[in-house]
Amino acid sequence: MTIFRCANCQQPVTSEVVPGEPVRGPERPPGHEVAPPRMALGTFKTNFDGSLLIFHPDDVPGAVLHPDPRRGSGCCGLAGQDGPNLVCGGCGGCGVEVATMESDCWTDNLVALIAAAVTHGRATDADI
Repeated sequence: MTIFRCANCQQPVTSEVVPGEPVRGPERPPGHEVAPPRMALGTFKTNFDGSLLIFHPDDVPGAVLHPDPRRGSGCCGLAGQDGPNLVCGGCGGCGVEVATMESDCWTDNLVALIAAAVTHGRATDADI
């Protein structure tokens, strides 16, 4: 299993995950409902050019909302259109921008971790 850490402070950003494939659920929900998560819990996928790592939103507990409220636009959730909206926020987190969450009614439901903002490796006893 792999865990991703903030490249700046080495705090864990994700829980333990393994590579996986995106989940394609039923048609997008009607109205203002959020779609099911794009990735299954415990899995991640690298995007087409390697710049982003796509996660289930619950697999990124070490990231918190960006302190700039302009990054949190959306009507039913986070649209993710105004730049990274999650920062490193684990115990002792440094606040570096690490990801963009999309959870609005018209977007996919995912967290896109910025590959250049994290390192990865095996989880240690201290992470569990």
